[in-house]
Amino acid sequence: MNKSMQEYLQPTEFIQSTHPAVVSFAEAHAQGETDLEKAVSVYYAVRDKIFYDPFTASLERQGFKASHVLEVGRAWCVPKAILLAACYRHLGIPARLGFADVTNHLSTEKMRQAMQTDIFYWHGYTSVYLQGQWLKATPAFNLSLCEKFGLKPLEFNGREDSLYHEFDQQGNKHMEYLNERGDYADLPYQELMSDFKRYYPGMVALMGVDFDEEVAKEIGDK
Repeated sequence: MNKSMQEYLQPTEFIQSTHPAVVSFAEAHAQGETDLEKAVSVYYAVRDKIFYDPFTASLERQGFKASHVLEVGRAWCVPKAILLAACYRHLGIPARLGFADVTNHLSTEKMRQAMQTDIFYWHGYTSVYLQGQWLKATPAFNLSLCEKFGLKPLEFNGREDSLYHEFDQQGNKHMEYLNERGDYADLPYQELMSDFKRYYPGMVALMGVDFDEEVAKEIGDK
């Protein structure tokens, strides 16, 4: 493996691939003999065992670390992507973080009020190197959440990108990719936080809100 690829196998401040909790989680869920099989099984573990929840998110540095995600069992797209990358690196599979700006129609009333936009800047996914190519794996929305909102859950087969669907199961708009920000060996924390403060000054109001309760209200209003 060349020197440039080695960068995507190293532990970092956020991608804690050598942390005991990450090691335990990765090894418990890495099923199969090949890197592809292990990558797929770990993807589903992160997707469904860590519940998507933007309201319990901590925007402090600690809140983005892979070990913290495992500790709380809930996270949003960026920390979940970080955890998946950490698991892959522990398993010897090169991984990095990818980011894009997207329009997201999966939301709740409190999120719309606080964000004042349907554009999600710095949406995060994991970029993983398998069978000679970089693939995008998006483990954000757990299966039970998708079922509640009538969304097609994202699948990952280790051979093709796993990206959000443009429409939900009823044909309503779901997600649109607006701008690719590229790939990073670790979380560009300062850059991300600078944009969050710029675009989402009301986000602090969401901290501590019960996301499950908000989801129930949103579904009940439809």
